[in-house]
Amino acid sequence: MAEQFSPPIWLRNAHLQTILPRYLVRYTPNYQRVLVKDSLNESDVAYDYLLADEKKDATGRYSTPLVVLFHGMEGSSQSHYARTLAQCVHEVGWHFVVVHFRSCGGVAVAGKVFYNAGDTAEVQHNLAQLTEQFTTIYAMGVSLGGNVLAKYMGEYGADALVQRAVVVSAPVDLASASVAMERLLGRRVYTPYLLNPIVKKALANQLTDDEITMLKTAKRMADFDNAFTAPRHGYRSKNDYYRKASALPYLADIVKPTLIITAKDDPFLGVTAEPSDVSSSVQLLDTRFGGHIGFLDYRYQQKQFDLTFVPHNALRFFGCE
Repeated sequence: MAEQFSPPIWLRNAHLQTILPRYLVRYTPNYQRVLVKDSLNESDVAYDYLLADEKKDATGRYSTPLVVLFHGMEGSSQSHYARTLAQCVHEVGWHFVVVHFRSCGGVAVAGKVFYNAGDTAEVQHNLAQLTEQFTTIYAMGVSLGGNVLAKYMGEYGADALVQRAVVVSAPVDLASASVAMERLLGRRVYTPYLLNPIVKKALANQLTDDEITMLKTAKRMADFDNAFTAPRHGYRSKNDYYRKASALPYLADIVKPTLIITAKDDPFLGVTAEPSDVSSSVQLLDTRFGGHIGFLDYRYQQKQFDLTFVPHNALRFFGCE
């Protein structure tokens, strides 16, 4: 049974939920970084591990479960949700890894391809690398990483290389999410926060004069996607990208157990999944509050903030009591 989220009244503002958590996490995991070639054998991607104290078995793999995290746009193993999940997984004695998308985690791309919200082939490649080391794999995807993971679970069905998946704050309908980001605070605060670093990384690569001009004038994520993400990754336009990369149409095809956690006040999201959109293997946990990857609570007895709602629900769903 999923835990319900009910923060105190003074924490029920969506923007407070979205912004405040990044300033509260103190835990710093002692990651071990391994660089692995991407699915195209062009760019290195970073796998940041936090391993349990365990030796490999006779097959050369770890028998204790691994939780793999696919981060959000411009996120990394240092994002607040990654460090919180790392701590919770470490406390129960399981293995943990953050698999970065191309160009993230401080590792520059070497090829033409960056990352996009529908690249399930890359997820399959990532997980195939991990199955060589771990017998049991559970996955969590957050925000953009959540959309990719949800789409992967639907596309690959019974062949998905994880036993269970948890999807958090995912824009499963990318077109409506791009519209949601144009609301007042999204346009003034969230868009610049996400857009500026990704444009800077794109400009550091070999671009045509037209691409440079379009990127320098991009004011919205939709502008960036139209100028860079779509053409770089084989889509005709941002609309073609949003339609083909969205996870929503694939949720009905999911075979393996999947939990989707969504806050109804999430300022980044538009259309979200409803019970009629998903297969019988999918559980929807919709909360009234939580913002975008927030789910920030306060424990009065300990006099401290608490960000463990998502990790605790995920670990429970993965079978760790």
